Amino acid sequence: MLTKKQLDLLEFIHKRVQRDGVPPSFDEMKDALDLRSKSGIHRLITALEERGFIRRLAHRARALEIVKLPESLGGKAGGFEPRVIEGDKPEATPPANALPVGHAALAELPLMGRIAAGVPIEAIAHASHNVAVPGDMLSGKGNHYALEVKGDSMIGVGINDGDIVVIRETEVADNGDIVVALVEDQEATLKKFYRNGNAIALEAANPAYETRVLPEDKVRVQGRLVGLIRTY
Repeated sequence: MLTKKQLDLLEFIHKRVQRDGVPPSFDEMKDALDLRSKSGIHRLITALEERGFIRRLAHRARALEIVKLPESLGGKAGGFEPRVIEGDKPEATPPANALPVGHAALAELPLMGRIAAGVPIEAIAHASHNVAVPGDMLSGKGNHYALEVKGDSMIGVGINDGDIVVIRETEVADNGDIVVALVEDQEATLKKFYRNGNAIALEAANPAYETRVLPEDKVRVQGRLVGLIRTY
């Protein structure tokens, strides 16, 4: 069962697409539902997606596919044909590590859990599920995997809590690379990598976090950052 706001948004999108052939912008959705911010629209769209009424297409900029309509909006079993609609483009400038998705072919990567961008957490374990990423995001040879970022220590380079980072497996890194580092075979963290003699410095991109300096035998590079995915 949909809430009134969810039903109002679905009806507004449906009517605009039927009338104009294009969906309303997020600002228009916000104004139509008398919400204070677009974050409320994002929550409603997520709720509609979870309930199977719409589907977001990750490889197209804020595209929505209407999967079904409730009976109150004229929907019936087998009587509604899904239609892809294009939403407005992101207003904010993408972070430096984000790559444009465009219409590139997609690749499936295993999501290997969470990686700490803050205080190190448990080492990477097993894949929970796969995520689709643009094929042109996969740089160089070797295996790739994805991780969900937890924490804010890398916000200075545009990596936020909740982002998905794409990692190319490698055991070597150059100074300044952003890497997945395994500390003492127990903790995994996402940091800038610097080598100074026999010591390894793991540097955050947030002044609230101190740089960790460890003996080289206590740090193993697990991969290097090659891309970033953010859901708006």
